[in-house]
Amino acid sequence: MFVKAGMEIPDDKRLECALQYIHGIGRARARQILSDLSLVNKHVKDLTKREVYVLGEELSKGYVERDVRRLVDIQCYRGIRHSDGLPCRGQRTKTNARTQKDRGSPVKKR
Repeated sequence: MFVKAGMEIPDDKRLECALQYIHGIGRARARQILSDLSLVNKHVKDLTKREVYVLGEELSKGYVERDVRRLVDIQCYRGIRHSDGLPCRGQRTKTNARTQKDRGSPVKKR
């Protein structure tokens, strides 16, 4: 079932589990969304068109982008790493993190 453009969730699961198929939504965030919309203990196939519309509007708010923007605004360590384009979860950067640093592809030695 399509909720919004690019958001596809399986029809045969409970709504709480199906929302976790969307990037950035885990168990806690799915429960919070469903309690706000009062859609607890429903299956995806049992939703009405109005409920699908309301759910799509709630999901289109962009939780991941909003959370990253908040970290950047308060200038915490993770926010600074996000704005610099570096890994923010403790990974090493001397030999790895080539995709994060985006300095171009390494030159192969012969």
